[in-house]
This record gives sequence, structure tokens and C-alpha cells, in this order.
Amino acid sequence: MSIKIRTESPLTPDSRRLIDESEAALRAVFPPEECFSFSAEELAMPNTQFLVARLNGQAHGCVALVDQVFYGEVKRLFVAPEARGLGLARALMSALEAAAEDIGLTCLRLETGHALTEAVNLYRTMGFYVCDAFGDYPDIPSNLFLGKSIGSFVRQGSGKTALPASGPDHRRSFPE
Repeated sequence: MSIKIRTESPLTPDSRRLIDESEAALRAVFPPEECFSFSAEELAMPNTQFLVARLNGQAHGCVALVDQVFYGEVKRLFVAPEARGLGLARALMSALEAAAEDIGLTCLRLETGHALTEAVNLYRTMGFYVCDAFGDYPDIPSNLFLGKSIGSFVRQGSGKTALPASGPDHRRSFPE
């Protein structure tokens, strides 16, 4: 089994298929007004890195890192059902974290849903903590906001200091 993760365009046929499958999986769990996902076109922005996991050459998973200047936002973590249980989600998140550190980000944030128990469990085991709502997301009961401090860089060139996703005073435990 050969797993390769690399940056690819979200506009390729393989990437679009993964994004479409991800959207369908979200819509099977949440109503449309509670889905806050990005389209392939929105993921094709210069501040976004789209990672694809390939197993024996076939695209089976993806995740996006959106550089929000003060933090990196995780979007579209998805592994196709036939490839689940092989460690692709963890490998994608590890690659995303390394990419975020490479560009000088010091924290990650993400919005997910309580109903996505496998994803929430993965994030928990990877060191994410519950944090306050961020960005334009509504703070609704189905949302779960997570953060993780990474690296130790001070962002150069922006004239701004990178801030953590949420300090220790803002950390909350995962809901049981």
C-alpha cells in the first residue's frame, strides 16, 4: 500500500469528485443551512493549499489549508468510504499541519459538527481543543469549533504578530 499526499488543484476531475463526495456526506448528516463548506472554485484561491491523498495512484482523500493570516483554517477533510480505516485522514491532517508550520502559522482552527464523531475523535487525538466560534460561522448547536497551537514561528513580512487560535483560558473540554 503506497500513500502519497501532495498539493493538487481543487479544479481537477479527481479533486472535484472528492469535493462532491464530501459535500454529499455532509448533506446526509446536516441540513443545507448548517453546511459551511467551500466549493472547488473557493478552494482554488491563492491563500489555499489543497492536499490530496492517493492510495496506489488513486485519489481517496483530501483536506484544505486556508491561510487566514492569524491562523490556518482546516476545510474539507474527507476520505472516501472505501479507504477509511487506513490512516488517510490522520496522514492528511499531519501533512496539513506541516504545511501550516512551513508558512509560519502558529495555530489551526476548524468548524465541524458534533454528529461527525469519527472526525471529532481524530481531531481530539491530534491535540485539538474546543475553542470559541470564529470567522463568519454562526454559533449554532450543531457546530463544534476546534483549535490547535502548532509551531513556534512569528509570521514575517505581514507586520502582524500571529496569535494563537485560543489561549489556555479559552480551552474547553470536548463534549462527551
